[in-house]
Order: sequence, then C-alpha cells, then structure tokens
Amino acid sequence: MNAWAATSTCTPRCARQAAPRVSALRLACRYAALAGALAAGAAAGERLADRRTMRLRAAAVLRALGIRVAVTVPGAGALSVPRPPGGPGTLIVADHISWLDVLTLLAVEPVTVLAKGEVGRWPVLGPLARKAGTRFIDREGLRALPHVVAELAGLLREGRSVLVFPQGTTWCSAAAGRFRRATFQAAVDAGAPVRPVTVTYAQHGIPSTVAAFLGDEGFGRSLHRVAAAGGLTVRVTVHPPLEPAGDRRALAERAQRVIRAGEPPAHG
Repeated sequence: MNAWAATSTCTPRCARQAAPRVSALRLACRYAALAGALAAGAAAGERLADRRTMRLRAAAVLRALGIRVAVTVPGAGALSVPRPPGGPGTLIVADHISWLDVLTLLAVEPVTVLAKGEVGRWPVLGPLARKAGTRFIDREGLRALPHVVAELAGLLREGRSVLVFPQGTTWCSAAAGRFRRATFQAAVDAGAPVRPVTVTYAQHGIPSTVAAFLGDEGFGRSLHRVAAAGGLTVRVTVHPPLEPAGDRRALAERAQRVIRAGEPPAHG
C-alpha cells in the first residue's frame, strides 16, 4: 500500500440518520433547488475560479440541500492565515467525512483543493470542481507523489492556500484513521503555516454520521440520504495555526491531535 492508497474500515452501514427524514414534498423541493443551484454553477463557467463566485455557488448548493453551516473560529482569522507581502499561503488540513466537506469549506473561504482523481469524474460535481481549479491526484500513483508534493509546495510559495485531507479517504468521524505525512512535507519545504480544521455533522444538535460517504457507495445514494436528512448542520471549527517546525511526521501528528480534540463527544 502506498502513501495515497489509504483504506477505511468504515462502510456505508456506518452512515445513519440521527433524526426523522424530511417529507417527500420537502425532499422534492430540495432536489429542485439543488438542480437550480448546480445549473447556476455550470452557467458561471470559468467565473467559478473567482473567489466570491465560488463561495456563493458552494453556499447555494448547501442551502438547497437544507444544510446549515456553523463556523467556530478560536481567536482571529479565517481558514487562511494572514501573510506578509511575499509570504507563503496556508496549508489547510481537515478530517474527511463526506463530499460535503469540500463544499462546506469552500463556502467558508474559497481556496485551492487537492482532491482524489475520482472526484473529477463524478457527474455534475466533477466538471464544476475542474472549473474551480481543483488539483487532482492519483492516490495509487506512488511515482507521482514527489511531483505532487513539489507542486503543492510551489502553490504555497506563490501565496495560495491549499486544502488537503491527510486521512486520504473518508471516515465516519474525525477521530478515525491516521493522517498521511506526505502533504505536510510541502508545508515544511515552503515554510507555510498549517491550519487544522475540524469538520463535524449533527442533526438537531445530535452528532450524526448521515453525511458520511464511505466504501464503494455510489454518489447518488449518498446524495439521496443527505437530501432526506432532517436538521442537518455541519460545524467547522478553525483552530490556531501550527508553525511548520520539525519534520513532517511530527507536524502531521500535531495537526491530528488538534483536530480530534475539536470533535464533540459522540452520543451513545
């Protein structure tokens, strides 16, 4: 197994509703709103690369699905760390639960996303991701790993902030899996700060796995479960940045400890 080929012990059976599903009428209204939001995104064309446009389009998709976003930022700042003129961008690292993670974080602050190659082949969302400037990686391509790290370091040196999911695959909670170290090398090479972010999901305040996108589950099935979810909120907890001190292993471990500490306790 190589550095990208992470595997998860979570299966689609881990994804469960923690609250009653919405009515058939409400579900139909959500699908209609989603179609409109996606059509508007497609119509934006190359303008999706514009930060304001991307933020609005991502927020519109979440709103269409009835998803509320709550952002907690200890201290000052957003996802990216304020940088001096000519300074590097921020390596934003988050736990990975769902395809909704990307949309949610883009609705908070549009940044460059490093995503698995499969995302680029998804219907509807794939073309939108490409237009938004997403960088795709082949998780099975070990030989390409040094090139990916070098490209990521180059983006950071240019002052661009990049979002990565170091777990390498999705899990049902922030506490699962371990962080892969490769992307942290880019922060070390570029002297870029690392911003840990915890992403969690709840339904009517109860921690929920309904948004989890796991195993070999098809995108359509996952979308339907999310669209039918009642009272779904995604909480984004933005933690203080970490300086790129030490080696990539220590940096990855520090980031994962911070992110796990930001996850609320699960209900039994």
